[in-house]
Amino acid sequence: MNLRESLQLYFVMGSPNCEKHPAHVLEEALLGGVTMFQFREKGMEALEGDAKVELAHELQHLCRKYGVSFIVNDDVELALYMNADGVHIGQEDEPIEIVRRKIGNRILGVSSHDVNEARVALESGADYLGVGPMFPTNTKNNCSEVRGPKIIQLLRTNGIDIPLVGIGGIHTGNASQVLEAGADGVAVISEISKHPFRTENLAQVVQQKLLRM
Repeated sequence: MNLRESLQLYFVMGSPNCEKHPAHVLEEALLGGVTMFQFREKGMEALEGDAKVELAHELQHLCRKYGVSFIVNDDVELALYMNADGVHIGQEDEPIEIVRRKIGNRILGVSSHDVNEARVALESGADYLGVGPMFPTNTKNNCSEVRGPKIIQLLRTNGIDIPLVGIGGIHTGNASQVLEAGADGVAVISEISKHPFRTENLAQVVQQKLLRM
């Protein structure tokens, strides 16, 4: 599976996002059709230290069992320690060039909110961009201004041909809008973490829309 295919249904989750054990949530999501997973252990009551590492290993084991890439959010040292498949960073994290040097040829994702940030990320070594927020969301604190699917169109018309995944407030009812705008996939947090049984329906929406494009 190439990177664009891996990004089709990208699940982002940590223990604060779940109402039951994260491993149960992730396995149900993987069975439902998730194609990439990002371990994002942030927010109120997020695990730290050994507990965080233990959970990360448990979730990584599941990803390997189902043949899905395991990406670590922000924590480059943890990603290297675990030999994770990649890292995803935001605009306030370490400079992209430094992260790229640290992780070598592992997957590097970067959050981008406009054309300038996207160009810088592309020139600095990003493999894919997480673009958003697509729609209003309560999952992330201090969330950026809602961009809507039109920002995906804007990036494409400005020559940003790197793989793109939309994130923020995405669910079964609006995922098609993000894909129609030119994204390679959708990244989802609470729509799956709170309702993992919905994963299969969301995967079907994504697959059917991409097949028609």
